[in-house]
Amino acid sequence: MNNITRCGWCEKDDLYKNYHDYEWGIPVYDDAKLFEFLVLETFQAGLSWYTILSKRENFRKAFDDFDYTKIKNYKEEKVQELLLNSGIIRNQLKIRATIHNAIAFVKVQEEFGSFSKYIWDFVGGKPIQNFRKSIHDIPSTTPLSDKISKNLKSQGFKFVGSTVVYAHMQATGMVNDHVKDCWKMKEE
Repeated sequence: MNNITRCGWCEKDDLYKNYHDYEWGIPVYDDAKLFEFLVLETFQAGLSWYTILSKRENFRKAFDDFDYTKIKNYKEEKVQELLLNSGIIRNQLKIRATIHNAIAFVKVQEEFGSFSKYIWDFVGGKPIQNFRKSIHDIPSTTPLSDKISKNLKSQGFKFVGSTVVYAHMQATGMVNDHVKDCWKMKEE
């Protein structure tokens, strides 16, 4: 699959290409996977996605396979352990936000039946199909990501600004931002 046309942002190496080809933009309705992407996008804030993606397995190990039922019960001892873990981004605010977000995630599940139902209701349950000519046409935020960000914050989530939310929407397939010449767009 090396002679196919992809979105220009993913041509760096095989890690990026595989993420693009097999995950990015594919609709995710599973709460566990949605939480994983929420954690990763939270840590991405202010950093490159490639940095986070290259540390993904370290994050998985450090955060109990992204199990929000465990993360919501993390105590100070676990926070300090995470702050010493050189395999992840050791940002205290983001670590604490992840614990806080696990608590908010469970509350949303209780209120709406699932996080998936809650988040996908913003797009009517199906992906928004965008038709981007080039990667330069892909925004970092939209009015919808602004709205979702505001709503997530009202639900108690942290580090969920509009840019983080739009990246989450792209990663989990709520929006399809593959460019028109990308093989993934032609597959649709």
